[in-house]
Amino acid sequence: MQVLIAEDDLDIATLYKKALEKRKHDVVITSNGEDCLKKYLDALHHMTFGVSLPTLSMPRMPATRMDPALSSTGSSAFRSVNKSAPFDVVILDYSMPSINGMDVAKEILAINSHQRVIFASAYVKETLEHSIKQLKQVVELIQKPFELSKLVDTIEDKEVYEDLRTLNIDVDLVKAANPTHEQIIDLLERLKRIQKYRTF
Repeated sequence: MQVLIAEDDLDIATLYKKALEKRKHDVVITSNGEDCLKKYLDALHHMTFGVSLPTLSMPRMPATRMDPALSSTGSSAFRSVNKSAPFDVVILDYSMPSINGMDVAKEILAINSHQRVIFASAYVKETLEHSIKQLKQVVELIQKPFELSKLVDTIEDKEVYEDLRTLNIDVDLVKAANPTHEQIIDLLERLKRIQKYRTF
């Protein structure tokens, strides 16, 4: 999987990277929201057009306020990108200097509403409430502090695959199809609905 991480604590980011690379994931680390958006847009541009964006110096932005130029770039140049995402998952520290995780998520989801976003936060209740209000959708959350195995299991959808196994689904066959997280969740929900209405 391609994983983009925004974490302002370099030691924590390095731990995430090592744990994920040990499981053969490709990991890009950024230390703040601004760099995360740059990496995301560059990867999206490269995926869409086959070339990277030219290196631009972006002005520093105050916390919780997005640069209008960046917003318009995201919404006009990449508006046509729907289900394609340059990263399988974006992990965001909720509280970061310059641009916080919520604002990064807003920008990314405005470009691609299907992008999988996971917040790493010590304040799960507040993060959940803010995500519903500001993003108009619920994103995944991992409460800090957490074991690295929890991060890996979440990214790899371990619980979802276990739920599929309980429904007698051949998980290896599903994995071979290389579905997105969104497709796996949709499959699980549909199967649960079918199971609910079955009579034996």
